[in-house]
Amino acid sequence: MFEKKTERAAFIDQRLAELYPETPVPLDHKDAYTLLVAVLLSAQCTDKRVNLTTPALFALADNPAAMAHVPVEQIQAIIRPCGLSPQKARAISQLSQILMAKHGGAVPKTFEELEELPGVGHKTASVVMAQAFGVPAFPVDTHIHRLAQRWGLTAGKNVEQTEADLKRLFPREHWNALHLRIIFYGREHCTARGCDGTVCEICRTVYPARKRAVRVKK
Repeated sequence: MFEKKTERAAFIDQRLAELYPETPVPLDHKDAYTLLVAVLLSAQCTDKRVNLTTPALFALADNPAAMAHVPVEQIQAIIRPCGLSPQKARAISQLSQILMAKHGGAVPKTFEELEELPGVGHKTASVVMAQAFGVPAFPVDTHIHRLAQRWGLTAGKNVEQTEADLKRLFPREHWNALHLRIIFYGREHCTARGCDGTVCEICRTVYPARKRAVRVKK
């Protein structure tokens, strides 16, 4: 039905916008700092678990000035349910101190400065730039990577290549909403176990003749 990658992308863009006209950020936050911390905690952890954990953390400290003075052990005790708590607690403490020392207590608004912070990689920086500051970005996690391959939008063997391919395919002004829409659809319909590239509506529409499961390139 869709011979060209650009045709598949156009259909997917339109269909996801119909399914998800609203794109709320799944992580509870009130500003750029609390979003930064929440995204950092979400590494190898579900958004639901993060949202259950952050109220206690932010009740203790919800800004870098306060968090910089909280002992790492106390942070770790609260965030333990999110996994990787020793590394994440150190990162939260250190980045809070750096924000106070180098950025006047504010979260920086460039990819370069964000990615210099402890525990902040490109994907985390992309989420903050997109959702806190409205800068077009296309954060790609393992879920988006999987769906992009199932939908024939990329042959990328890693999230970096997939991000580059998706940025070429979709209008820049759609990136911030679209990455969330793909996440929403992946959680509801094109799940890791519930769809193998032959089950959900989009997979069946863009590849109606597909009979075999798609093997995702890690």
